[in-house]
Amino acid sequence: MKTQIRTRSNRQRIPFITALLGIILTLAATAATAGDPRTNGWFTTLSGQYARIYTNNAMRAAGTALTTWSNGTETQSLPAYDGVQAVYSSSNSVYVRSTGLASYNMGPWQNGAFPNLPVNQKLLYRVPRTNGVPATKSLNGGGQIGIFVDGVEMFNSWDAFSWNGSADVSAGNTTYYWNRDAYVNEGATFDPGYAHQQNSGVYHYHADPIGLRYLLGDHVDYNPAAKTYSESTNAPTRHSPILGWVADGFPIYGPYGYANATNAGSGVRRMISGYVPRNGLNGTDNLSTNGAARSTIPMWAQTFYGVGAGQSGPTVSTNPGSYYPFGRYMEDNAFLGDLTNVATGSNYQAGVDFDLDQYNGRFCVTPEFPNGTYAYFVAIDGNGVPVFPYNIGRAYYGSPAGGTVTSITETVATNFLGGPAAVPSLNAPTVNNGAVTLTWSATEGGTYRVQSTTNFSAWTTNTTFVTAVLNGASYTDNPTDAARFYRVAQTALANYDDVSASGGGITYPVPGGSVSRSSVTNITLSITLSGPPSPPAGAPITSVKLGSLTATNTAVSYVTQGIVLATFNISSATTGAQNVVVTFTSGPPPYTFTGGFTINP
Repeated sequence: MKTQIRTRSNRQRIPFITALLGIILTLAATAATAGDPRTNGWFTTLSGQYARIYTNNAMRAAGTALTTWSNGTETQSLPAYDGVQAVYSSSNSVYVRSTGLASYNMGPWQNGAFPNLPVNQKLLYRVPRTNGVPATKSLNGGGQIGIFVDGVEMFNSWDAFSWNGSADVSAGNTTYYWNRDAYVNEGATFDPGYAHQQNSGVYHYHADPIGLRYLLGDHVDYNPAAKTYSESTNAPTRHSPILGWVADGFPIYGPYGYANATNAGSGVRRMISGYVPRNGLNGTDNLSTNGAARSTIPMWAQTFYGVGAGQSGPTVSTNPGSYYPFGRYMEDNAFLGDLTNVATGSNYQAGVDFDLDQYNGRFCVTPEFPNGTYAYFVAIDGNGVPVFPYNIGRAYYGSPAGGTVTSITETVATNFLGGPAAVPSLNAPTVNNGAVTLTWSATEGGTYRVQSTTNFSAWTTNTTFVTAVLNGASYTDNPTDAARFYRVAQTALANYDDVSASGGGITYPVPGGSVSRSSVTNITLSITLSGPPSPPAGAPITSVKLGSLTATNTAVSYVTQGIVLATFNISSATTGAQNVVVTFTSGPPPYTFTGGFTINP
């Protein structure tokens, strides 16, 4: 991938960009989707940098984060990139590829006492474009119920443990009627971003994704010394952004919406949850005292579970040997719309006494949907503390047709490619006392070459080894010419854990990559073309060879101009430095990388 710029001088150097050559500005089947939040609302700003974690408070205090880690069970042996790496769409669906790892530094979890660590999930998630609204609603269970715009998975308010009549047990797919609240029971294990992971390394949010909200500018403050987030104490001034998409295709926003659901000019305020604790206030029964009997479930639970009120749970107790405190279960909360307001003698009213329905949403206008949509909202109290049901209620408002898929089986447009596949973006050069500084977007782990010319007939290599710092790179030159053109090309990329499950999930760079034949059978090479401007994305390829091996046509991809992906079985390959040769059906001579990839024993 290359980019070119020109600077000229008339007593002083005045930089300007004249061209972007040698990089692909056209992606195969790229869709024009301005204004479509399902395709252009994903947080991709940091997709070119590695995901990082702190494993204890000392690391967090020092700002020393890891890009690889292991606890013996969850292992991230190669760096993986942040969050969303690709977005594709059709008329019916939007597909998102994500590592499932947040763009802020994750962790620590209980200062290292929590046993689980996050790992690259190689997630391919489908968001439906159409929203069916059935009369009979579907419960959401444990595990994934949606995806946030940073590519992190959304879980509901349940921690997957329930009362079975004698004890709290891991419920699996069994329906029980007293279900533990994840924020109450697991909140101590959340990191500063309000997320954690279970024993398969799925990093996820049960409640207010405050770290993501900070990155999106949603009324959250960051303390750089403590590296923690908090709700801003200032009055909100704008509607919350879309934070994610639930499996039924409806958006979830942050806590702030328009005061009047159908009037964008009504001002912005915090959305009020329709749920309240069963503590004897607001017309509820009182379960908040030690020894109170959990003998009935609330009306919302009866409706969602399809059972009567009389479902016994454990007696409220704070005794160490029998610890079932008030608030432990989701069913310790009632819905205001089911309760009588003693001041009026009728039920509490949505839009007057509270904003959000049993599903934790409402029909309203939003900045992205000025004509209106059903939308969920994150629930917090006036102090910024998450409150039940946190992200969405125990049932979906719409039909949950979305979720993880193993592959894309329809024709789609490419809306975004990030990380290693991203097209670099060159900033305007700066000039200071004759020194020209180039800066460009880069991919962490990448190495870049800078060349310059005054006439386009001969190029001078200024440097061959500019390394990316996070997702950027820079180079400063001191030319003596009146005018000079520059071009930048990525020459190598360090091994990384790919977002795709193909090739063992790891993509190896060419040139400069290597692998031990004894450690893996199938490998995927990411080949960065160099030299003449490469053919446009999607151009047919005759062959890709690794030494004496030839990748089959089904194992070759050329979606992004300048980047060829090819998968090989190396179980019987010759060891040592191998030549890599890419031949296009029509176009320039074959691209040959002498000794471009090494296979070790």
